[in-house]
Amino acid sequence: MKIKSGHWADEAAAKIIYEKGEKELYTCASGITPSGTVHIGNFREIISVELVVRALRDIGKNVRFIYSWDDYDVFRKVPANMPKKDELKKYLRFPITMVPDPWDRDSNYARHHEVEVENSLPKVGIFPEFIYQAERYRSSRYAQSIRRALEKRDELKTILDKYRDEDHKIKGEWWPVSVFCEECSRDETEIESWDGEWGLSYRCINCGCIEKLNIQKAKGIKLSWRVDWPMRWEYEKVDFEPAGKEHHSSGGSFDTARHVCKEVYNWDAPVTFRYDFIGLKGTPGKMSSSKGQVVDLSEVLRVYTPELTRYLFAGTRPNTEFTISFDLDVIKIYEDYDKTERIAWKIEDAKDEASYEKEKRIYELSQIGSDGKTPCLKDRPVPYQVPFRHLCNLIQIADGDIEKALMDLASGNPGLKDEHLPALRSRAVCAKYWVENCAPDEFCFRLLPEGGINSLAQGERKKIKQLTDIEKKSVCILREEVISKIEDYTDDKSCATAIYAAAEKAGVDGKTLFAAAYKALIGKDQGPRLASFLRSIKKDRLLAILKDY
Repeated sequence: MKIKSGHWADEAAAKIIYEKGEKELYTCASGITPSGTVHIGNFREIISVELVVRALRDIGKNVRFIYSWDDYDVFRKVPANMPKKDELKKYLRFPITMVPDPWDRDSNYARHHEVEVENSLPKVGIFPEFIYQAERYRSSRYAQSIRRALEKRDELKTILDKYRDEDHKIKGEWWPVSVFCEECSRDETEIESWDGEWGLSYRCINCGCIEKLNIQKAKGIKLSWRVDWPMRWEYEKVDFEPAGKEHHSSGGSFDTARHVCKEVYNWDAPVTFRYDFIGLKGTPGKMSSSKGQVVDLSEVLRVYTPELTRYLFAGTRPNTEFTISFDLDVIKIYEDYDKTERIAWKIEDAKDEASYEKEKRIYELSQIGSDGKTPCLKDRPVPYQVPFRHLCNLIQIADGDIEKALMDLASGNPGLKDEHLPALRSRAVCAKYWVENCAPDEFCFRLLPEGGINSLAQGERKKIKQLTDIEKKSVCILREEVISKIEDYTDDKSCATAIYAAAEKAGVDGKTLFAAAYKALIGKDQGPRLASFLRSIKKDRLLAILKDY
């Protein structure tokens, strides 16, 4: 079957099939330790895997998409953005599933962060099979794999040392496992001995407990991370898993895991690629859960619709670093998406066939599918576009009332049908949030009440720069010559022409008239493009605001 070409997800799918051969089922994996907020940088791995999963499914392959919660890892540090820090410090060195939820909502600390992600992923059309490693370890699912690591510990030590310089090679006796103490639950333990079969003895440095465990029944034995990761590749028969650039550095953890997987567990490492960091606009460096400098998926979805959120990643190669923006760049990103949408639907011409195929594929992968596959465009209505900037203005004109803004929009646009409203409403919700919480002050406005500046209380009136006599005359002419017959203008161009004619009649330049109009309507020196702005407001409301000029 022919592989779709051009997009990086399709290229990865082709590589998986080439390297792993034709199979009845391909397994694609991702995972994270829920030791703090699972931020949008972590999400890059999840969606990168999901896009490859889609690419495989789009060519008829059966795919298992697993997401591992490494929730049996050690609670090493209290992140800066956590509540009840002093309480959490009492649980350092515990497994994170035994740390209480500081928000008192979920069964434990790890579960709280897991729930946040599991509730968000369906909103962007991502539906993995979740695997909980604490449950796996505590039910002794990996007993045989643990014994295998103990049997091969000399080989493991050699593999790990292969990628280390002399100062960092393993010194003295080494074990590929650690133990959470049966008494105090901490991992501050030392392995005393292994009997060559199922008996493992340890001593707890923290509480002094000495005990011999049965590997087939014990709940607290865990493989070290560089052995645990490749062990699970074999256990789950993983064919594809990407990793961050720190893991993909030469001699890094992926190189180590590749050797462990093959030489100890007799399984070829999965096909992979490197993904890069994501930054926040205006914040230096990469995001860090431990430092609390994070934005999670739910916060991104307040500004970007699910399709736009997917677009950010589908349209960027994973090995390219980029930033998530919440400033005026948001408008440009929505404009870029809208252009891609127009090209995909052949509403706008691409520069050539290759560009069309590229933009169409990015758009397809940005859409939400309910079955884990890419939705077919022919089964959907042709979208009705309202630019994000214009939608922000409409919502502000409607005093933040989304339904009123949509109703006003629909009343003047016969092409806008009920089937378009869900997507438009989703965008409007993001526009409202962005205007109220992220947009710079110069972008925001509120229409003055009936009577304009004169209707305001004295304290409010003092905050607004008063109009000069020539500006008042200009507003009066604008009201009589343009606004009184605003419905006659069928487009912004004809309205703009009338505005400049009004300025000429008033004896001022366009810039002076614009400033006067903005002061009279919103109490500011500048605002949205005036022609479009006036045409978006009901004539009666405009006349009521300007009636005293």
